[in-house]
Amino acid sequence: MKTKPTLIIAVFFLMVSIGFAQKKSAPINMISGKTSISKYHSHEELGKMSKGALLNLYIERIEVIVNILPNIAFATKPGVTMESLGIPETKENKKALEDNREASVDYFDSTVEFQKKILPYSDTRDLIAAIMFYEETLKSLHTYNDYKTD
Repeated sequence: MKTKPTLIIAVFFLMVSIGFAQKKSAPINMISGKTSISKYHSHEELGKMSKGALLNLYIERIEVIVNILPNIAFATKPGVTMESLGIPETKENKKALEDNREASVDYFDSTVEFQKKILPYSDTRDLIAAIMFYEETLKSLHTYNDYKTD
């Protein structure tokens, strides 16, 4: 008779401990958000586009640059985590990464808001030049590893 209540209590405590057990969260990527563009353009292609399409390309390139360049010392592509870099996954380090991610999102959002209001007043030639510059910057990320020495 005493085994039944003991067994019920043991199962209860087992279920409670499973319910309250801390689950290890998935590793957080160093780079998140949009990290690539769909196409690189020639000057001629950009010259044939409407200003609205150019504005969208400009903003898309800013988004990729904002997501990648501040973290270039860690990674140039998504999928790299603190763990894979050997960075201790302490509470402070995770908080710092989350704060950085939040700041990047806030910066991008405010930049896009500004760009949507002011950028339409820009000269189309300057807009094309800026897009070409951003695309060249993004292309150069493919050669980033060439600068590393052993």
